[in-house]
Amino acid sequence: MFLPELLRGAGITIKVLLLSSVFAFLFAFIAGLGRVSRFWIVRFLMGALVELFRGTSLLVQMFFFFFALPAFGVELSPFAAGVLALSLNYGAYASEIVRGAILSVPGGQTEAGIALNMTRWQRMRLVILPQAFRLMLPGFGNNAIELLKGTSL
Repeated sequence: MFLPELLRGAGITIKVLLLSSVFAFLFAFIAGLGRVSRFWIVRFLMGALVELFRGTSLLVQMFFFFFALPAFGVELSPFAAGVLALSLNYGAYASEIVRGAILSVPGGQTEAGIALNMTRWQRMRLVILPQAFRLMLPGFGNNAIELLKGTSL
């Protein structure tokens, strides 16, 4: 009797989950790498952005993106506002996973990269991130589960 409506809702949930996951993990990597930047202004801006999205309620963010942004000339559909809010909120939490995993790689690995005359980018890409990514996986799994629960909002 209600099966068609339930299936339609499940389809929307899956779409929101997949889109939000992709954008959340992109935001997480950008913000997480920004939080370990050598430039203080990048660390400060990313820290402020992460704390803004972690410090406010997801529901408040959804209301802001849907009801307040039109006052600034930005119209978003309910779907787009939901995906944006979920992406930024859960991406902020995941950025701490990225930052923590990068900082947990032993310092000797960085020193080894320096000894091999690698640039900062090469050390990050070839030495640190592959090791840190292994450490990020459990946290990312938990974040994806929380994101699935958050789609109900």
